[in-house]
Amino acid sequence: MTLPLIVGVDGSDPSLVAVDWAADEAVRHGLTLRLVHASLWERYAGTVPTLGGGRFSERVLAEHLVTSAAERAARRAPGLRITTDILPADAVDALLHEGANAHALVVGDRGRGELKGLLLGSVSLGVAARARCPVIVVRGDDPGVVGLHERVLLGVGDTATSGRAVDFAVREAELRGCALDAVRAWRRPAPIGAETAGDGADERRAATLLDEALRAPLAAHPDVRVRRTTVEGPARTILVDRSAAADLVVLGARRRHGHFGLQLGRVGHTLLHHAQCPVAIVPQLA
Repeated sequence: MTLPLIVGVDGSDPSLVAVDWAADEAVRHGLTLRLVHASLWERYAGTVPTLGGGRFSERVLAEHLVTSAAERAARRAPGLRITTDILPADAVDALLHEGANAHALVVGDRGRGELKGLLLGSVSLGVAARARCPVIVVRGDDPGVVGLHERVLLGVGDTATSGRAVDFAVREAELRGCALDAVRAWRRPAPIGAETAGDGADERRAATLLDEALRAPLAAHPDVRVRRTTVEGPARTILVDRSAAADLVVLGARRRHGHFGLQLGRVGHTLLHHAQCPVAIVPQLA
């Protein structure tokens, strides 16, 4: 069974940008687009004022949000199969539950009611840091969101976090017909003596790890154009800088079974807050 691409919608501008991005992505992958709105309206039966001074229920608002989002996606991608649902639950919990049967989850970088100055909303962070399927947070400038750079950026970490992420990034580059920019950062340790400084061993080790991570995925997708780069410096800084010339940055994250807290390293956390294009966090299940 082909799993759907699921988008969390709440009517905010970032949410609508995520709907547009996800509609394009669903077409590329040949997937059903499932639009989900989650709210605790059943538990907290408040009312919402309209511009005319009247009031209507949160349920009516929810139905309007998902219908409008579905119409928007249909206009953007005619013929795309679209389903909708309204879930009476906390947004993070609902999306994590939906992610158990999803190709991926797509969210905007902030939601309705989030302060404008926030770099990342609490729902986006909570889902990206805990989901067991890939999560794409749609953020960044217009060229990156629209996909004008024709480049997928992959941050290659250690083998415990990168396997599924490399597969995901190679597949994305293939479907988009664009280049894959695969980057492995490395750090030079403080030299103990002159004989250990500048011998190039750390850079060679980084290049070997990069080649090993790419070998099998590229063998399965030989037409993907790839640029391998090893760079000395902090991975989070390097990837944020390079995201300015990318349409999607892909990073792995380890998910430990039975661990319910946020499972997101410093690199992923930094990218989710500062990347200049959409960010895909791909979990490596342990």
